[in-house]
Amino acid sequence: MQFKPEKYTQPLELRKRYPSKSTSKMSELIPFTTVTTPLREFRGHEDHIRAVAVFPDERRMVTGSEDKTLRLWDLKTGVMLKKMVGHSCRVWRLAVSQDGKLIASGDEEGGLIVWHGETGEALTQPIQAHSGVIYSLIFSPDGTMLATGSRDETVKQWNTKTWEQQGDPINCGGWVYCVRYSPSGELLATATDNNIEIYNPATRERVVSFKAHVSESWSLAWTPDGTRLLTSGDDSDCTICEWDTLTWELVGDSSSGHSDYIQSIAVNPAGTLIASASHDNHVRLWRLPDRRNLAMFSHSSGLTCVTFSVDGKYILSGGEDKMISEWAVPQGIHPKARFRP
Repeated sequence: MQFKPEKYTQPLELRKRYPSKSTSKMSELIPFTTVTTPLREFRGHEDHIRAVAVFPDERRMVTGSEDKTLRLWDLKTGVMLKKMVGHSCRVWRLAVSQDGKLIASGDEEGGLIVWHGETGEALTQPIQAHSGVIYSLIFSPDGTMLATGSRDETVKQWNTKTWEQQGDPINCGGWVYCVRYSPSGELLATATDNNIEIYNPATRERVVSFKAHVSESWSLAWTPDGTRLLTSGDDSDCTICEWDTLTWELVGDSSSGHSDYIQSIAVNPAGTLIASASHDNHVRLWRLPDRRNLAMFSHSSGLTCVTFSVDGKYILSGGEDKMISEWAVPQGIHPKARFRP
């Protein structure tokens, strides 16, 4: 992964902390891998898949589709456990709480439904949460809140006991494509068609706002230690940027290798690898400490979602091909630990 020197030059202390490709012997020994055949394919949806999430029990995953349904899957057998019906229009995004007890899903007309994490039964009737598409939603780390971001330019927080809105909406001044709580829950990051904005979720006060990409920012991911926030751009800026969450300065920006907008990015549980899914039909795998592109996994059509398995050994991705593909993370690419600031 090569830096663009005209936009950013690493200070000496960061060059020491994150060795360049030319000085990293480990990087030189690892060949780039291209994979075209997945280990498994999870088929059953009748339209584009928009979202995927795995459960902390490592046994199951849930997917959401433009066919208006969610589906629960057994990750060991590949069998579909339940077809979850309740939305009246295309499901856009979903999230699973960290204890696995709740699933939340949002649709293109601003509808929100909460489901039982084990049985897949609906716990609420559709809630009219927004006046536009729910592009993103996420549970807080402690499970007490659900944040939703929408085309109506707002972020809302919902009490997960009462499912009532908590406080006033956060007006972001642009379509909200992604919303993510920090690992501690003390910050809430939003990606809009204008800026990246960071909020205090308790007070709903904005902490910082900055332009991350040439045009729109599509996806966000925090590293597990909370020291970095990753952002991805659209088709005019197919880059992945890394931001220091103490100073909100750019640590590095890179040409991602993608040729179209990056719909989704995910960080593995160890905080050492990044997976990026693009509308160019490819998932790319990156090693975060030295920003080396390690592998590419090819689909037959555009991608909308990607995530890692709980143990970090597999990547699950899906999109317009109406299925979830499972890929093995190549062996021998993990550094022993993430470089710490």
